[in-house]
Amino acid sequence: MPRASPVCELVPCIVVSVLSVPNCPPCSCLPDCECIWSDWIDVSYPDGSDRNSGDYETFENIWKKNPTWECAKVENISCRAEKFPNTSIADLGQKVECSADVGLICNNKDQQIGGIVPMPVCLNYQISVCCTPNVPECLPTPSTTSTTTSTASPTTSSVSPTTSTTSATPTVEGTSTPTTTTSTMPPSTTTTSGSTSQTTPTVPVSTTPI
Repeated sequence: MPRASPVCELVPCIVVSVLSVPNCPPCSCLPDCECIWSDWIDVSYPDGSDRNSGDYETFENIWKKNPTWECAKVENISCRAEKFPNTSIADLGQKVECSADVGLICNNKDQQIGGIVPMPVCLNYQISVCCTPNVPECLPTPSTTSTTTSTASPTTSSVSPTTSTTSATPTVEGTSTPTTTTSTMPPSTTTTSGSTSQTTPTVPVSTTPI
C-alpha cells in the first residue's frame, strides 16, 4: 500500500515593529532657576558735610532711580567700597549694614575716627545682588488664604416681669387699729290694707361686735 504524502502545515509569521521614540524636547525640562548676579549698582553718594547723611544703596532707592530695574527676589548680596573694591567691608572699620532684605545702609553718625578713613563719614559703597529669574516656574506660588465667615443667629430671651404688690397697713405705735363698721339696711316694707297705708320703718342692723 503506497504511503501517503506528508502534510505540510504553514505556521503564520508574526512581525513586530518597534517604533523609535525621539528624545524629549528641551522645552519639557524645568527652567534654570539659579539666581543671576547683577552689575555693581551705585545710586547714592554720602555727603561728608552732613552728619545726618550717609550712603543708602537700598532696593527702594534703586527702584526710585531706575524704575525699569527688575529683580523678582534677592537671594544674595555683595557689598564693596568704591575706592577699596578688593577690601572686605568688615576690614574697612565702618559700621555698615549689607542685607539681602533692604540693601546697604551706612550712616555718617554711626562712624568713628579711625580705620581706613581718617574722618567719621561713610565711604561710597556699591552693591551687587543675585536675583531669582523672573520666570513663573521659578517664583514662589503665593499662598491663598481662605476666610470663612460664620454668622450666628441671635437668640432673644424674653422674661415676663412679675409684679408683686404688697399693700401694707401702716401701724402707728400707740394707735389702735380702727374698727370698720358695716351697716346693712334692708329696704323698707310698705303694706297697704284697704285705704290705710302703713309703713314699717327699717331698723338698721349693726355688725359691730359688742
